[in-house]
Amino acid sequence: MITGFNEVRFAVKALPAAGTRPNELTRTMAPHPLVYQELPYDPEFLLYNHRLTAMRLSTATPDEAYWRVRRQVILRHTGELPLEVRGPDAERMLDRVFTRDITSARAGRCSYQFACYDDGGMITDGVLMRLEPDRFWFGQADGDLFSWLKASARGFDVEVRDPEVWISQVQGPDALKVLAAAVDGDYPERFRYFDIATVSIAGQPVILSRTGFTNELGWEFYLTPDMNVRAVGDRILEAGRAYGLLPTSADGFRARRIEAGLLNAGTDFDASVTPFSAGLGEFVNLGKPDFIGKAALVAADKRRRTWGLRVPGAIAGIGDTLCRDGTPAGRVCSSAWSPLQRCGVAIVRLDHPDFGPGTALDVACSDGVTRTGVTCALPMYDENREIPRGRRVDIPEIPNEAQE
Repeated sequence: MITGFNEVRFAVKALPAAGTRPNELTRTMAPHPLVYQELPYDPEFLLYNHRLTAMRLSTATPDEAYWRVRRQVILRHTGELPLEVRGPDAERMLDRVFTRDITSARAGRCSYQFACYDDGGMITDGVLMRLEPDRFWFGQADGDLFSWLKASARGFDVEVRDPEVWISQVQGPDALKVLAAAVDGDYPERFRYFDIATVSIAGQPVILSRTGFTNELGWEFYLTPDMNVRAVGDRILEAGRAYGLLPTSADGFRARRIEAGLLNAGTDFDASVTPFSAGLGEFVNLGKPDFIGKAALVAADKRRRTWGLRVPGAIAGIGDTLCRDGTPAGRVCSSAWSPLQRCGVAIVRLDHPDFGPGTALDVACSDGVTRTGVTCALPMYDENREIPRGRRVDIPEIPNEAQE
């Protein structure tokens, strides 16, 4: 069943061992190597980057998973696709592909990046990791950046390859406690927000990054083909048991990432949307000598059209469901119920740039009722993103009505 841009659900009760999968499926429906940790929980999968990632698990309802990531800690095996670019011209080539300056990023650090087409439309986004001066990983969201990178490598002394790496994330207020319990020996000496570290877990060298897709305190770990993946995964689960570490799915923290203003490639933006329209203009460096799409972005409308939306009593319906005074006013890109705010929350793209925060709109909701929603700034709270940086501890109480 098609549920959205490139989202295909699969009700999978069991998967065969990797070596027995039909060859034609190994590159188009590949399961995460830690999928065995999800199979006991009746997973439904979606296709993301030609990889299977859990859309739903029976471990918790979306509300329960939301409170776990806000108050304790969760584990999620993602479908993000790391691509590797290495060689003497890696920095110069990537600086031409991405809209931000990457030349100042030192080895051992990450940065949020996205690429645009020549006309300024966005391709996809992700986290760029500088592992060494001439070696990078780009953990991309859904989309096809691999072909774009291969084509853009012409004339540069670089290699673009799929390192066959998989990403999982541990997120929530207790995430760093789980890491301290999982590592062999000492905790990383220096591990700040968007840092990279290499540690030993269950005797395996594991690359970590202080990143995630929840805007909570957290980290991600990267599974390479040469490691004992099961040993690493089992150690992390065991380390998290004392903190209530809960395996979750994409459905489990959609509300949290919407509240945080973290955009989902393919739904919240696509090739028809410029970074300015998406509210990502701060990540476009028009002072760079050149990058793909620069000329179009110099001439583009710089006004933002992407905002948050709160809807009392219901969840906004996805699609062109917004009106103002009886006239179509924009699109609901993503929506969910916020257990904390006790209302529907959404990311919307509005037709008119003057429809900024505080604009009242008629919203066709998922229950078939039209209600009034009000646009708001993103993030909806923690404006300076102090929680994921570890500068602010914010563990909310569960409202009484949510416990009934």
